[in-house]
Amino acid sequence: MGTKILVVDDEQRYRHLLRVNLESEGYEVYVARDGMEAIEQVASKQPDLVIMDVMMPGMDGFTTCERIRQFSDVPIIILTARGEEQDRVKGLNVGADDYVVKPFSAMELVARVRAVLRRAKTSQQGVSKRYFVHGDLKIDLARAEVWKGDRPIFLSATEYRLLIHFAQHAGVVLSAEELLAAVWGDSYREDKEILWVSIARLRQKLEDDPHNPQHIITRPGLGYLMPAEEAGASG
Repeated sequence: MGTKILVVDDEQRYRHLLRVNLESEGYEVYVARDGMEAIEQVASKQPDLVIMDVMMPGMDGFTTCERIRQFSDVPIIILTARGEEQDRVKGLNVGADDYVVKPFSAMELVARVRAVLRRAKTSQQGVSKRYFVHGDLKIDLARAEVWKGDRPIFLSATEYRLLIHFAQHAGVVLSAEELLAAVWGDSYREDKEILWVSIARLRQKLEDDPHNPQHIITRPGLGYLMPAEEAGASG
């Protein structure tokens, strides 16, 4: 099977241009028109590389990249018409592997694609994991959905980010300051009350007995922990 590349762009002319040039190099090309379609295709088709525009309606490329990074390590090249340094830095910070500014030549793009794929082959490629499971809790990382048994759990965006941070660090005690900085930002490091309230709300939604939690445990004087022994992932 050939190398699979997913092209994500809301403009048909760019999708066509990329498909023609990449297929001429022997790549198998899929296309998506927006961020949600891209996330679904990454989860279902597991491409070897994603080339994605930043400026898309609904979910932009930066947000889509962040969502993909929650369940996949697929290499990502971001395309944008904006060449400012801050946008390049933002793209790399949210997990992109490279950054190409529109308009670009076909030769330049193909060279970048080859370079990113070459770098990816030097690192161990694991199977992308779509689901995180912790006891009776299941997170669909592609759809950003949370289930307790067969019942969907509705979380706010902040509650979801907090839960994902625990899932990504299962078995590790996280300090309040670390959680506040990771989920809310560095300026919130001392705002312990907002963390206490958010963890209490999360426990009300996730735990059978919020006073005897199994998913998010307090370590007095140290921080909070999602025990590793019940955690797992599946494709």
